[in-house]
Amino acid sequence: MGRRVCVRDSGREGGTVSSFWPFISAPAIRAGTQNVLQACKDLGVRYLVYTSSMEVVGPNMNGDHFIRGDEDTPYNICPEGPYACSKAEAEQLVLRANGMKVAGGMTLHTCALRPTGIYGEGNPVMENMYHQLVKFGRRRLRLARKEVEHGRVYVGNVAWMHLLAARGLQARPGLVGGEAYFCYDDSPYLSYEEFDMHFLGDSGFRMVGMGQAPLPFFALYLLALLSQWACRILRPLLGFQNFLNVYTLRMITSTFTVSTDKAGRHFGYSPIVSWAESRDRTRAWVRQLGAAPPQRE
Repeated sequence: MGRRVCVRDSGREGGTVSSFWPFISAPAIRAGTQNVLQACKDLGVRYLVYTSSMEVVGPNMNGDHFIRGDEDTPYNICPEGPYACSKAEAEQLVLRANGMKVAGGMTLHTCALRPTGIYGEGNPVMENMYHQLVKFGRRRLRLARKEVEHGRVYVGNVAWMHLLAARGLQARPGLVGGEAYFCYDDSPYLSYEEFDMHFLGDSGFRMVGMGQAPLPFFALYLLALLSQWACRILRPLLGFQNFLNVYTLRMITSTFTVSTDKAGRHFGYSPIVSWAESRDRTRAWVRQLGAAPPQRE
C-alpha cells in the first residue's frame, strides 16, 4: 500500500495573529504548501489534511458580519493581508489536488480544516500579549463593542479534529476528499477581548474603556493606521512589534461565528475537551507566564 500521512501546515493561527504577518514575504509563505504537494506526488502519499483558517472566509475588510454561518453560507469573501491570502491560495491548491495521481499509481485525497481563533497552552500570540499588557499595568483597552462575537476553539479540540479528519479521509475519501470544514468547539461566543479575559482576569488583568466602546470606529481606524506605520518604521531599528493594524482592527470589530455539524456528519467530530476544562487549562498556563521571563521572537 502507498504511504498514508496526515500533514499540518506550519502557519500560525489564533486570536489576532494577523498583526504579525504584514512583514513576512508572501511568496515565502506560499512556497511551503507547493513543496508539500510536490512531496506527496513524488513519495506516493495518499492522504493530506491541510490546516487552513477561518480567515480564508473572513471577516472581510468591509466589516461584514458572519453570524452562525456554515461552510455554504453566502458571504463576500475577500481575504486581505499575506496570512489570509496565502491561506486562501494554499487551501485552493490542496483541495484542487484531491484526486491527483501520485507515485506508484496511487491517488491523493485531500481536505482542509478551518479553525476559528485558536487558544490554549503555548499560544505565542497570547504569551506576547501577556507580556505587552504587563508593561501597560495589566490593562487592556476595549476595542470591540460588547455585541461583537467571535468563534474560538481550544487547541486540543483542533488536534482531535485533525485526527478524525485523517481517519475519515481514509475511510470515506469520496465524501471527505476535496471538502473544507470549519474547526470549532463549545467555547462561548464573545469578542476577542471579553473571551481572553476569562484567562487574563484570573491573573489580575482588567479591561479599560467607557461604555460599549472607548472610541468611535474612525478614531480606532486612525490609531490602527498610525500603529501600523510606526511598526513599519521602528521594527527594523528597535524590534518594535504592534498588536494593532487596520486588518487586525477589522478582525476584532467584525462578528465571525460558525454553527455547523458538517464535520460531525462526515467523520464523527465532536469536541473531546469541554469548555470548562479548556478554560481551566488555559488559565493555569497563563498564571505560569507570570513566573517566567518573556520569550523573544
